[in-house]
Amino acid sequence: MTLLARLASDVQLMFRRPPRQQYGAICYRVKKKSGDVEVLLLTSRDTGRWVIPKGWPMNGKCAHEVAAQEALEEAGVRGTVETETLGAYTYPKMLRDGVQVICKVQVYALEVTDMAKNFKEKGERTIEWVSFDEAAGRVHEPELRRLFLAFKQKMTDKLAVKAVKQIPAAKQISAK
Repeated sequence: MTLLARLASDVQLMFRRPPRQQYGAICYRVKKKSGDVEVLLLTSRDTGRWVIPKGWPMNGKCAHEVAAQEALEEAGVRGTVETETLGAYTYPKMLRDGVQVICKVQVYALEVTDMAKNFKEKGERTIEWVSFDEAAGRVHEPELRRLFLAFKQKMTDKLAVKAVKQIPAAKQISAK
């Protein structure tokens, strides 16, 4: 390796930074009549891309609590957030000073139980409820797309088990 190549490699390593940590939520609701699950997407304020609510760590809050807080501030939704992560994805973020950094977003499921009429970023973003497949098609990050599809499978399995439990025992026996 030449001295110039070695120097270039060392400079590259000096400027390589670990990803910045963020926390986000896949917000979902189960429609009462149909039992269909919808997920919430919103547009980013700067690029207008379809994203999930997410943000930086907050002092005194656990990761899942940050995800829930961001969902309230960015989309006006409240609900029950799971403490177990669904997974993570990375994306490039342009900071205010023009520096681009890689962010790693740890994602939590949040079952929406209430929507606020007024919230911090109301009017700054477009918010839509869509199917898992529609959400996976709209987001740009392949890892986030996979999280939507994996969560779709998890919810399908969860709702199937719940439906079986709701069938009266006599009907379950007679069906055999």
